[in-house]
Amino acid sequence: MLFRSLHQERGALIVDVIENPVINQIAFEGNTEISDDELLAEVSLRPRQVFTRTKVQNDVARVFDVYQRSGRFAANVDPKVIELDQNRVNLVFEIEEGKITTIKGIRFVGNEAFDDDALRAELASKEERWYKFFSSDDTYDPDKVEFDKEQLRRFYLANGYADFRVVSAVAELSQDKEDFYLTFTVDEGARYRVGQIAIDSSLKGFDANVLRESVKLLPGEWYDADMIEASSSAMTDILGDMQYAFVEITPDMQRNRDGQTVDITFNIGESPRVFVERIDIHGNVRTMDKVIRREIGLAEGDPFNRSKLARSEQKLRNLNFFEKVEIKTLAGSAPDKMVVDIEVAEQSTGEISVGAGFSTQDGPLADLSIKERNLLGKGQQLGFSTTLAGTRSEFDISFTEPYLFD
Repeated sequence: MLFRSLHQERGALIVDVIENPVINQIAFEGNTEISDDELLAEVSLRPRQVFTRTKVQNDVARVFDVYQRSGRFAANVDPKVIELDQNRVNLVFEIEEGKITTIKGIRFVGNEAFDDDALRAELASKEERWYKFFSSDDTYDPDKVEFDKEQLRRFYLANGYADFRVVSAVAELSQDKEDFYLTFTVDEGARYRVGQIAIDSSLKGFDANVLRESVKLLPGEWYDADMIEASSSAMTDILGDMQYAFVEITPDMQRNRDGQTVDITFNIGESPRVFVERIDIHGNVRTMDKVIRREIGLAEGDPFNRSKLARSEQKLRNLNFFEKVEIKTLAGSAPDKMVVDIEVAEQSTGEISVGAGFSTQDGPLADLSIKERNLLGKGQQLGFSTTLAGTRSEFDISFTEPYLFD
């Protein structure tokens, strides 16, 4: 409500106020790229709520944010209030959507090892070009700029620049609000080579030398963060095949700035050998559990093996019974036990086809084929096909049991 006046009359304090109106209807005008429903879902005001200017200004900002996320920074939102009787109002947001604001130029400051063209090629954001009318890469997006900063960092770290950092990423909007200019200021730092490489294992009775072949880098080569990550992943896979399901490998880098080398130590955390305690299956409504379990290369009580688990996931996908297959490993009831959790989403496994044609030998003909690849959820296949022609007809019935006698 709005305060009008405060006065005293006959010993009483009189407070004079005007009640805020109630919203009768909310409408949007001028919006063609974004629907009314999408905009209404963003604003907080609703019909039969009390109208306040603060809430209206907040909703104007929300609508403008929607257009910014779609790349239209030149949009303008003007709220109009239409007064009605009985202290009611209609609220209309008049919108000028404007054109999509594109990236006119991308430049870099502080780069010496690589020119601007080489760095632009690493970014998800691209400069506007006339032939990119089917692409949205040249549309400015603040989230995409943050991703570009990470892409630059990964690019430099993969090329030996272990001290690289992005100092700033500035987006400047032109006066007509139709173009953005991006400026990345970088600090490349020195370029490092690989020094000594060591593997430090906390696993009891484990010979870390068996992991030497998994290291993708050699002393004297340029430092490459991607190869360090690939080495850690390869070690994890090998240890997974040796029952160390939950082992953690942490690369530790020690820089020698005088010699411009990096000593790398792969620290392997302590972890017990793990056995499969339980295999849980979720999401199979029609398909029997045993149809899934027989594709799993591990059984409950077996030593854990990461490669077998990966092959099992691929075998489940190859069945073509499921549109999604996801296998996760979870901690079991003890440190040396784990649970294999399988989540599937079923898809249609029935097929039907109908065709017609004409043969000079048999005359007019018709084809009908029906096939079910997962009969009653048992993983069996049943098919029926027929060809009906003027002079001859063929019928074919097939049944396949892929696991006879289990």
